[in-house]
Amino acid sequence: MDGQDDTQATWGGRFAEGPSELMLRFSESVSFDKRLAPFDIAGSRAHAEMLESVGLLSPEELTAIRDGLDTILAEIEAGTFSWETRYEDVHMNIEQALTHRVAAAAKLHTARSRNDQIATDMRLFFKDACARIDGELVWLMRALVTVADANRDIVLPGYTHLQRAQPVSAAHHLLAYVEMFARDRERFAQVAERANWCPLGVGAIAGSTLPIDRAFTARALGFVDAAGNPRVTRNSMDSVADRDLHIEFVSACALCGTHFSRVAEDLILWNTCEFGLVDLPEGFTTGSSLMPQKKNPDSLELLRGKAGRLHGHLAALLTMVKGLPLTYNRDLQEDKPPVFDAFDQTTICIQVLAGTIEGARFNRVRCAAAVADPNLLATDLADYLVEKGLAFREAHHAVGRLVALAERENIALPLLPVGEVKKICPAINEDWVQVFDLDRALARRENPGMPGPATVAGELERWRRELDGPATRPVET
Repeated sequence: MDGQDDTQATWGGRFAEGPSELMLRFSESVSFDKRLAPFDIAGSRAHAEMLESVGLLSPEELTAIRDGLDTILAEIEAGTFSWETRYEDVHMNIEQALTHRVAAAAKLHTARSRNDQIATDMRLFFKDACARIDGELVWLMRALVTVADANRDIVLPGYTHLQRAQPVSAAHHLLAYVEMFARDRERFAQVAERANWCPLGVGAIAGSTLPIDRAFTARALGFVDAAGNPRVTRNSMDSVADRDLHIEFVSACALCGTHFSRVAEDLILWNTCEFGLVDLPEGFTTGSSLMPQKKNPDSLELLRGKAGRLHGHLAALLTMVKGLPLTYNRDLQEDKPPVFDAFDQTTICIQVLAGTIEGARFNRVRCAAAVADPNLLATDLADYLVEKGLAFREAHHAVGRLVALAERENIALPLLPVGEVKKICPAINEDWVQVFDLDRALARRENPGMPGPATVAGELERWRRELDGPATRPVET
């Protein structure tokens, strides 16, 4: 068009000159939002088809636009598309490229704004990202179940306050992590469900006077409920100002990162010479540039560090949004880098944790030595006394005195002379030492949620059924 500055083809009519080079570098977002190109093109196709359906595009114009978009997408996927900072963002880059090739592209922006475009792109991104993370989490959970099943006969100390507490099977401990990641899957599924509403057509703030069909584009883009009914957002202002999805998605990533870190900390401790319960795979450990004997758990330490990075993204988004009036403000351009990095880091963290766990090996000898500590069954002795008729608090106090006596005499608790034991607690009989049989202790823990062998076997089978499916990771794109 005559007199129009090509660098500001979508909004330059109001301005006598374009932005400075510094402003272009400062304000561009195409360097990071170009990854939304497949979603942006899908939105443009659906929007064009809707415009044709209501008579705002001719069938020939629609065909030309669709063909042009297909060509651009192919170039993007091949890495030959030229992204230009002067066009600011993914939307304007694609629109400019299309306009130079297809005359009808000038009509494509009818009844839409970059505001509802980016809202639509991000909702499509969230649906895709949540599905991909879910696939990765399934892979991780399968790895945990497989390792748990292979080591179900290993028993080790469970810890509270990082002090030996009670014996649990390695399988029961690993299945605790599976529970954590199952909740993460639920959170990402909830984000995907809330993302499943189409904002396209609400414009910048108040929609359009043109006879558009928002339900048409919602159906075309897959924003439908379980019955196939289209879902369109219900308030135009909220549709473009809302960033709850960004915060919820990053929050789910941050909490998932917390779980990575907690698993990592357990494995780091178990891997130390002092614990020696687990040996980590060489492929996920590193050495020292100075000390040749070192085998450092770098993958796990990085997982702890990545958790902080994910938490930081959540803080950044909450801080950015908290003081913004409705509707769109340019601050919101900064919503995408935390989201994209949270997705990337969460994905690779899951993969690294799965690889580390798949290659980890329990040290059966060290586990057996650690769990042989009879004090791990002190609570079982209190339970024994409860069965003899003592109140639990009385039984607890008596066992505490016995533990103190064993420490003073420097002998194992079950080796205390029964005569000395009965002085402290007359209710104890000669059979009291049976309490310290580890197999008995586990066999008596067969209530739901406990680490009894049969209960754990049932949990392993349940998780195998729930996680059943193709044993492949999501395909990278």
